[in-house]
Amino acid sequence: MDPDVTLRLLWRAGAGPRRGPRQGLSVDAVVAAAVQLADTAGLEALTMRRVAQHLGVAAMTLYTYVPGKEELLDLMLDAVYAAMPRSDTAGRPWRERAAAVAAENRALYADHPWAATISTSRPPLGPGLMAKYEHELAAFDGLGLDDVTIDAALTHLLNFVRAAARDVADARALRQATAMTDAQWWAANAPLLERVLDRAAYPLATRVGSAAGSAQDSAYDPESAYAFGLARVLDGLAALIEG
Repeated sequence: MDPDVTLRLLWRAGAGPRRGPRQGLSVDAVVAAAVQLADTAGLEALTMRRVAQHLGVAAMTLYTYVPGKEELLDLMLDAVYAAMPRSDTAGRPWRERAAAVAAENRALYADHPWAATISTSRPPLGPGLMAKYEHELAAFDGLGLDDVTIDAALTHLLNFVRAAARDVADARALRQATAMTDAQWWAANAPLLERVLDRAAYPLATRVGSAAGSAQDSAYDPESAYAFGLARVLDGLAALIEG
């Protein structure tokens, strides 16, 4: 993948067909079709051929707009970043600003679960990402932190939200694969577990597991896990900021 080509596409710097006849498409149209396909069928279903079929063109036509799938993924991620609703939290306490950033990213991953699975160790440096980054940094600006620490605090928060979103996606996929809710799965397996589990050998596991399962109606509840985890992340940042 040529980073120069990707950057030109991200910023639409001369973006357009590189060869062959114009087919009435645009980079934006290709990206929109790819996002729609990934939203409905998952990232594993995303291929250049399927995107082309969705647009009603030959696969080779697509390559005149986007060089390949890797570049397309960068364009897709930047596009959904650009479309994210952003709350105006100016003047609010830093915890509220940070919680709003977390909620915005959680909503992004709910709408586009595939976005949580794409590595951002080398993020797409497009206008969508830069607008998102500028907005989110404001949650930690003016708190007495140096610039490197501001970036680290934001990264820590976003990593938590991304991990939580992936857990939600995994749980959803498991429910679809087994055609059972968590409550149904536990009900089906409880009789066998009751016969084989030696409660005396695992007193803490049985006590705590039973309490958590009763409280959540499941071994894992995404809403409870998110609320608890976000509070702990903010508490940890408070020790840094307010200390």
